[in-house]
Amino acid sequence: MSLCDYCGSEIPADAGFCGVCGRQNRNAQQAASGYSSYAAANRSMPDPTSNAGVPDSQRRSARRPYQYMPPSPQQYPQPGAEPTARYAPATPVAAPAQQVPWVAPAEARPGAPQPYPYAQPQGPIRIGSPTPNGGRPVKPRRPAYKRKGCLVSLGVVLLLLVVFFSIAIPTVQKVMAFGSAISTQAPLSTQTDYMGGSDRVNILIMGYGGSGHDGAYLTDSMVLMSLLPQSHHTTLISIPRDLWIQYPPNSGNYNKINAVYPIASNSNADPVAGGNAVAQKVSLVTGLDVKYWMTVNFTGFRDFINAIGGVDVDVPDSFTANYPINDDPNINAGWKVIHFSKGLQHMDGERAIEYSRARYVTNNPAEGTDFARSARQQLVMKAALSKLKNWHTWPSMFGAMDTLKRTLYSNLSLADLGMFALKMDLTNAHRVGLSFSNVLAGQNIGGQSVVLPQNGNWQLIKDYISKQLYN
Repeated sequence: MSLCDYCGSEIPADAGFCGVCGRQNRNAQQAASGYSSYAAANRSMPDPTSNAGVPDSQRRSARRPYQYMPPSPQQYPQPGAEPTARYAPATPVAAPAQQVPWVAPAEARPGAPQPYPYAQPQGPIRIGSPTPNGGRPVKPRRPAYKRKGCLVSLGVVLLLLVVFFSIAIPTVQKVMAFGSAISTQAPLSTQTDYMGGSDRVNILIMGYGGSGHDGAYLTDSMVLMSLLPQSHHTTLISIPRDLWIQYPPNSGNYNKINAVYPIASNSNADPVAGGNAVAQKVSLVTGLDVKYWMTVNFTGFRDFINAIGGVDVDVPDSFTANYPINDDPNINAGWKVIHFSKGLQHMDGERAIEYSRARYVTNNPAEGTDFARSARQQLVMKAALSKLKNWHTWPSMFGAMDTLKRTLYSNLSLADLGMFALKMDLTNAHRVGLSFSNVLAGQNIGGQSVVLPQNGNWQLIKDYISKQLYN
């Protein structure tokens, strides 16, 4: 008997390969290749993989730690006995039919010697190299249905983008044209840092009847809106239309304050000059820095209310009033009776204008004052702004832009006006009214009913407003 040069198992002396590991014995290889002198020439050199000459205590185990049980010694001929059949080392021996379950070897610690034989983990299959770790990795082929799904998704996204831009571009162009038509400033410019500062911003809202009315450009409605952008604190100050002031300044000529706009603008021929003149005069009266203004044509405002589907106004008090059938007495000088009941009411454009401008109240004197009329106008304005903030109204808003072009004009840009509308809080706003009960007194001058500060003290108005501001 001899020992296998590779695994150390005992094999017959004349065997061509090991029955355990299946490897051909080195002596048999040399004999078959004609190099029988190799063993003789190198007999004195030990084989690093052989167990020959190794003490029994240091020899490797004859049993592999996996797959096969070692054969029993009885399976091989005893020394000196003639084998019944010689081994034919042409091909490796197939695995025996009987196998034992494979047991995973314990995980080796880093740096610790690994038992022999051991199996190295095989890396991914690569192309371009016969070794497992050479070449480039093989990428799995993506299924065809996934590629088709990606193409469909890409097509849907492109279609949505086309639809979006086909709608967005004309809409943006229309908005930009609208912003240019209603303001002296570029639509996206700002004079207030987009309402991002901490300083108070004041804008004067002036309403007039428009062409076809008696006193077409008299600003019968004037409301000063004062806003603290950071806190959203809003103050609404009603300016009496009959306030008796000197205009032009230092001229010695006196008029009601509602006549300043038509005089300065030359009957709306120069709205910028008219707006600036009224803003300067209101600034002198109130003591506030009034730089910005906006005019509202009541005729266009009626059409705008109709365009957005009307407004819902919560009427605080009932009243009945006489109202002209037509704004132009040359067309119809008759009168009609209008009535408003207390509570929430839906109003179209005509009804909202009647509620805002009614003066000749017959059954509730408190509703016939300029202060009450200004308060009603603020309610209609609040209802309109609330409607605009509702996204359901936006499609109607785009259709109403043509109407608003003839209704609004301002020295604030469209961007600033939009930010002002978003930041102001009309629900919790402080409302300041100048009336006979606080700072005003009535007089009759040249047959006109006018109002002046009590005792002619204009500082009284400034002090009162300063105390009432929402800080």
